[in-house]
Amino acid sequence: MGDLSEFSFGLRAFLRTYRWRRIDPIPWTPLRRPLSQSRLALVSSAGFVLPGQDPFDESRRGGDPSFRDIPSETEAHVLVDTHRSEAFDHTAMSRDPNLAFPLDRIRELVARGRVGSVNRRHLSFMGSITAPGRLVRDTAPAAARALVDDGVDVALLAPV
Repeated sequence: MGDLSEFSFGLRAFLRTYRWRRIDPIPWTPLRRPLSQSRLALVSSAGFVLPGQDPFDESRRGGDPSFRDIPSETEAHVLVDTHRSEAFDHTAMSRDPNLAFPLDRIRELVARGRVGSVNRRHLSFMGSITAPGRLVRDTAPAAARALVDDGVDVALLAPV
């Protein structure tokens, strides 16, 4: 478990004064079918992009609320870390993107019959969005609509 003393003075000051958003009630939808018969999509806030995709915009005040489609056949090792946060060490997830975007692990779950199938695409968001209004109002509903249109039953969130 980390401790605030591990962060820079500026980041500690920011975290102490930041107005954290509360969401009540917490959204939850029970599965309509067993996981072994469900289509799963991965949703991560690791800020990964594919080579050739636009990186997330680090200059956007409050954070870039957009997302990137990551096709299901993508090999995890090609993902590029564009996460803007300096609050954590990126070394491990850069070496093994499965730590933050577990493509290989979900494929293993499908192969073992624990998950029915993998969606044709997954979604990568930028974490560390300090002004989440646009994300909550615009981007998250659009992302959810895209996954519903794909017939996704389960979205596995890998927060970073």
